[in-house]
Amino acid sequence: MAIRDEFPLLAAVEFDEVVTHSHVRDISLPSGRTVALVTLDNGRDHTRPSTLGPATLFEYGDVIEAQRARAAKGEIDAIAVTGKPYFLAAGADLSNVGDLPDRATAAELPKLGHRVLGLLHGAPVPTFVFINGLALGGGLEIALHADYRTINAAAPAVALPETFLGLVPGWGGATILPNLIGIERALKVVIENPLKQNRVLKPSEALELGIADVMFGPANYLESSLAWADAVLGGTKVDRPHTPGTLERTVKWPIALKIARDTLEKKLGTVPLAPYRALDIMELAKKNDRKAGFAAEDAALAELIPGDQFAASIYAFDLVQKRAKRPAGAPDEALAKPVSKVGIIGAGLMASQFALLFVRRLQVPVVITDLDQGRVDKAVAGIHGEIDKLADKGRVSTDEQQRLKALISGTVDKADFADCDWVIEAVFEELGVKQQVFREIEPHLSPEAVLATNTSGLSIEAMGSALQHPERLVGFHFFNPVAVMPLIEVVKTPTTDDATLATAMRVAKDLKKNAVITRDTPGFVVNRILAKLLGEAMHAVEQGTPFEDVVEAQRAFGFPMDPFVLLDLVGLKVGAHVLDTHHAAAPDRFFESKALHELAEAGILLEKDAKGEPKGIDKRARKIVAKHTPTDAKPLTVDELRLRIEDGLADEIKRMLDADVVEAAEDIDLCMILGAGWPFQMGGITPYLDRVGASERVFGGTFHEPRIEGPKA
Repeated sequence: MAIRDEFPLLAAVEFDEVVTHSHVRDISLPSGRTVALVTLDNGRDHTRPSTLGPATLFEYGDVIEAQRARAAKGEIDAIAVTGKPYFLAAGADLSNVGDLPDRATAAELPKLGHRVLGLLHGAPVPTFVFINGLALGGGLEIALHADYRTINAAAPAVALPETFLGLVPGWGGATILPNLIGIERALKVVIENPLKQNRVLKPSEALELGIADVMFGPANYLESSLAWADAVLGGTKVDRPHTPGTLERTVKWPIALKIARDTLEKKLGTVPLAPYRALDIMELAKKNDRKAGFAAEDAALAELIPGDQFAASIYAFDLVQKRAKRPAGAPDEALAKPVSKVGIIGAGLMASQFALLFVRRLQVPVVITDLDQGRVDKAVAGIHGEIDKLADKGRVSTDEQQRLKALISGTVDKADFADCDWVIEAVFEELGVKQQVFREIEPHLSPEAVLATNTSGLSIEAMGSALQHPERLVGFHFFNPVAVMPLIEVVKTPTTDDATLATAMRVAKDLKKNAVITRDTPGFVVNRILAKLLGEAMHAVEQGTPFEDVVEAQRAFGFPMDPFVLLDLVGLKVGAHVLDTHHAAAPDRFFESKALHELAEAGILLEKDAKGEPKGIDKRARKIVAKHTPTDAKPLTVDELRLRIEDGLADEIKRMLDADVVEAAEDIDLCMILGAGWPFQMGGITPYLDRVGASERVFGGTFHEPRIEGPKA
């Protein structure tokens, strides 16, 4: 019986699937043994990774079943699986999950994965997977089911990203991995990395963790893997030092899981479901019972796949994978001017971060300037030191280390900017100061040079009024830390020309950042929304609402930190400045917090432990805020405040869209995901506001039609 006959509901659904085929050929090894090599290939070029949809899994399962039958007859000595060039597999094909008609059909998908991927385990002959390229999610789980694994040193990424997408590794990963490499290492792969902006493993890291048994270079990867497999078949022992023993299972396992749960609750709260479901499965994995573990994975996915969080995650994933790569409103790329030298005005921390990023990504000379040579020299030395640290960590070679350091220079002579094609300022956030530095630098620049400002909310049009050629000025708003945060808000003024805008978009792309084009309005997108959140938080506590209730009210949004931790992170003075800017622009909608100014002057908000971690609100901060609470104040309940914030956000975002600040609601969602850490499982801020009814309450409609939903019950 074909495997598809075991899953009649799934087999009956018609999907628009790019099928990854399983091609088989017999390979004669040097010893005379024969290995059946199965190659996964979707028939597309190297830009389209192989994925695992139902049709792919049905075919793969039938092929592996056939090889098991051959092995039982003694026709082959081993079974091996690999992928087309550059890819093993990029995991499950999630593009059609929304087409699953009901929960019963959805429940067959994890069971199908376990059924066919599990065929590599307990086969009549040893099984191998050669991780020749990208291996994500289900792609990596194919390898985990095998007896042995090799990995290509040039593979771009190895990961189990499921919890990032509102799922769990549900085809064996959450059960097998802890029993292969130990609970602590498995938690890093299954929980920690996905929740750190979906961090992936390099091949060397996968080898060190014990996911792969051996690593070979790309030149002769397949030949080396086959020769190694032949040696294993001949009796060569494979050492796995990280396989958990009795002590780890009885002592380390529960401790590691408790720490993981406590950390999740502290950093994410309890809104996201997927990480906690993964922890439940990994706790069960201690018994090393695959049948029980797989049943738990099936149950978790049966709950998560039809749920709102997964549907929302797919919406967010599509934004990041598709819309971010084709920015709305971008001019023709051909209009972009070449950038062969970069100038940076300022020599502070932000300017130094810019210099390091530009020199690493663009590989062009970078010159920085400031008021005196001492500041400039200190900044250059600091940047050189950061490059040295990268070399010490093995992230740049010795040759590149010296080349990058040679490309960095400093000056106090503005004439040294004459051959710069791109000049960005990173000076004090005050309009007059920025106007002055642009006024001083412009006469020294070529007519083709582009000027950029990193302002977080000042009027760029007003800044350009000091220029002879305001058409070459563009906003280029980074988020801190510059090297990590993936978003740049590219801000277009009424005078910014297309060549300048196209150049900004090209530079953002070359910096490996995602760019969203916005209009020149206070706060642009991210800071305008954060100003609403932070303003409401300060307004609530000044009205006598307990700090803890404010934190609880915003917990429903799933942000990675509460509003007061965020204020502490960005700086109280910066936060006060942001609120002031927005209050000045719209005093009826943005709160002016006198208490925050006093907190900023005192430098007090959070009480912290010896490691600098927040413990709660400082008692002195509570007293300062209480001084600003009027006698007729009306504290809000948690639910009242949550509704107030939701409605305020819906109103503000509707105003932004009506004013064409961005082209569509999707761009606001993209900005919040990439620039503010809005969680994937919340699916963007505008679908969330639709789901909770805020859109309907505020303007009698929704931002999206139809609303995001999972498979129907």
